[in-house]
Amino acid sequence: MSVLKGKQKINGNDLYYEHYLHETSSKTILLIHGFLSSTFSFRRLIPLLCQEYNVISIDFPPFGKSGKSTRYVYSYNNIAKSILSLLEQLHIREFVVIGHSMGGQLSLNIAYLRPDLVKKVVLLCSSGYLERSKQSLIYLSYLPFFHLFIKRYLEKSGVMKNLQNVVFNQQLIDEEMFQGYMEPFLNEEIFKGLARLLRHREGDLSEEMLHKIETPCLLIWGEEDKVVPLSIGKRLQKDLKNSRLIVLSETGHLVPEERPKEVFQHIVSFLQETEVHVEA
Repeated sequence: MSVLKGKQKINGNDLYYEHYLHETSSKTILLIHGFLSSTFSFRRLIPLLCQEYNVISIDFPPFGKSGKSTRYVYSYNNIAKSILSLLEQLHIREFVVIGHSMGGQLSLNIAYLRPDLVKKVVLLCSSGYLERSKQSLIYLSYLPFFHLFIKRYLEKSGVMKNLQNVVFNQQLIDEEMFQGYMEPFLNEEIFKGLARLLRHREGDLSEEMLHKIETPCLLIWGEEDKVVPLSIGKRLQKDLKNSRLIVLSETGHLVPEERPKEVFQHIVSFLQETEVHVEA
């Protein structure tokens, strides 16, 4: 297995990616992390996926090692199109997309935009049904120093408290995990990007739009998810016509960290079952 790491300038912003090339597999999996995260959140899942597939893990702007341009439009639609442009530059013609949390909503946007390219979707505790920010907050985002208010707000909760909120088994939290999730905050420019994300982010896909997605979807949820409760997963499962839901007990929101082996097994089974069904 060889690994390519780099950045591509897409729509005026740098998009960081890691491309793990399998020696024989022709199938590609795209990984999209969640809010305030990066490719780091898939660190336990990537080695397992690489055994079977080509894997592309991206940091979507303004997170991780991707750009934080103050001219970029941080809407779901534009981020999704930027990711699709990156895959086109990498000559990826079809793929499976796996999205965690906010990355799940981006995955659904990508499947909605390009159903011809997306063969399957795996949603890991995906966000759903969130409305756009209130107009008053959008107006505030234009203030010159608004990004400092975002920084102060996030610093109040802190990385450790956030980790404790997203992980069911607190013993999993160690120094490596803490530092990995702290890293996105070390670049001050991220807070300017977050201000624009708050301003540009549309609401999540509506029920009507979800009903139009025919791509097979597997939903994997932590029963103890405090960030995106299981009720959202059940609702998404009803609105996505070709989907099924798997619930992991004693598991929180950060399923790629907490249950990588179980998640991997469910993904492989899902892809194999779908392929057999299509051939039949």
